Order: sequence, then structure tokens, then C-alpha cells
Amino acid sequence: MTVLVALGANLVIAVAKAVGGLLAGSPALLSEAAHSVADSLNEIFLLAALRRSRRPADRRHPFGYGKERFFWSLLAAVGIFVMGGCFSFFQGLEALKGGAKESHSGYVAGLAVLVVALLSEGGSLVRALHQVHRQHDTAAQALRDPALRTVLAEDSTAVLGVVLAIAGMALHMATGNVVWEASASLAIGVLLVYVAYRLGREARDQLIGQAADPELSDRIRALLKAQPEIDSVEALLTMQLGLDSLLVAARVDLVPGLDSEEVEEVAVRIKRSVAHTVPETHQVFLDITDAPTRAAERREGGPAAAGEPGGT
Repeated sequence: MTVLVALGANLVIAVAKAVGGLLAGSPALLSEAAHSVADSLNEIFLLAALRRSRRPADRRHPFGYGKERFFWSLLAAVGIFVMGGCFSFFQGLEALKGGAKESHSGYVAGLAVLVVALLSEGGSLVRALHQVHRQHDTAAQALRDPALRTVLAEDSTAVLGVVLAIAGMALHMATGNVVWEASASLAIGVLLVYVAYRLGREARDQLIGQAADPELSDRIRALLKAQPEIDSVEALLTMQLGLDSLLVAARVDLVPGLDSEEVEEVAVRIKRSVAHTVPETHQVFLDITDAPTRAAERREGGPAAAGEPGGT
């Protein structure tokens, strides 16, 4: 719902800014129009991400489609950079190079459009912050959702961008110097490039296999160590498969004296315990050995020493 509200607001505002910018000949207002167009396109990307990431796992994608959200979030970051940031730089540099052919009456209308845009963008930001407070215990949890993270970033930069545009246009009108408005356009461009970089970096980290939060990994490790049959936890690897999907792979040494049937029962129980304690854990893989066997393999340079996978 938050994405749909943001999309509707951005489409209306983009048209109003574009018309006002053309009538007034305002580079700052045209930069904000490009910003809103980029945001609108990005909301479409996010809607596609929400729809496609819900598809169930299949033979070709046995771990599901949760990373679709991260892919489309990356495209949204590219859209902000190209359509918003680069166009804003272009408008600012063109204004500095050739001046702006402004219309006083057009500027008054443009400022009115920006004030309405500020109210609309502010309302969308408040709604997104309310969703964060209602659905998530902490801000860190909310920011793991690429759709919500992108909407928050877009709404925050939209509010700040409108404020910069209003300031640039007002100072241009008051002084007659286009440098103020050109500077506002360049500042909007810098802001959008920075936001695109941060969103792109987050999406990249999640696409290439980001681990779970350290606190969550510590909880899983503590759970494994608490099992009476586990002598030690040699390695614990985690990876986010999606917003609410986590893969856990652990190499554990069991206490000596367990037969094969007991080892199988222990493995099943441990997997269930991990899934119960951390509900988002959808995939659990255990590489199980007993301590004496592992020590012997290390001395002989076997699979355990080489770090080769195995176990259950």
C-alpha cells in the first residue's frame, strides 16, 4: 500500500512540476520534475519486485525468488541516478551557462506547485514512517526491506529536494541572479546521486549474498552450542535469500559415542530447533562429524582439513 500511495503522489506531482517548470523556465523546477518521474518509474519497479518475489520455489530456483526484491531495488537506484541526478546536473549547468528565461507569473505558479508538492511528499513520508513504526520493532529491521527502504529514501529526498527548489527559485526571484537556482539544481543532483549510491550499494550487498545480522547469527550459534550432543561449532554461515528467508549452514562436531541413527535424530532435532527459534530460517544445512573423527582427518589432511562439505 505504501508503494501505491507513493506512486500515485509522484505521478501527479511529476506532471505538475513539468508543466510549471516549462511555463516558468525554471531549471530547479524541471530538475524536481525529473526527480518525480524517476521516483514514479522506481515505484513501478518496486511493485514488480513485490509481485515477483512472492513466487514459490521451483526446480530452476530451489531457494525461491526472494532476491527479486534486491534486483529491482538495484534498478530503482540506477533510475534515480540516471533520470534524477544526471538530469538535475544538466539543468544546473545549462542555467549557469546560458541563464534562465524566467517568467515572473510562471515562477509564482511554480512556487505554488512546489508548496503543494511539499505537502504531498511530506504526507507520503509520514505514512511510510508510520508503517515502519507499526510493522517493525526497530529501524534496522525496516531498512532490510528494499521496497520500504527505497520509498523512505525517495520521500525523504523528495521533501529535501522540494525545499532546495523553493529556496533556489525564491532567491532567484528576489535577486534576479540565476546562480541561486542553478545551485539548487546542482544540489538536487548531488542529493539524488548520493541516495542512488547508497541504495545501489545495499542492493548489491544483498544480491551477492549478505549474511544475517550479527545478533541473529549469535542467537543461532548460541542455540547450537546449547545442544548437549554438540561438542563445538566449527563454522556458521548465513545468507539472506529474501526479505523473510534465511539460509543457515553450520559445521558442528558432535560428542563421541553417537551411532548413525542417533546422529540422524540429532540433526533433525537441531534443524527444527533453529527453524522454531528463528522463523525466517527456511533452509538449514548441517555438516556433522564427531570430535575424534575430525581430529584424525586434520592429522591426515582429509576432507575436514580441506574444508570440503559433507554431513547432513
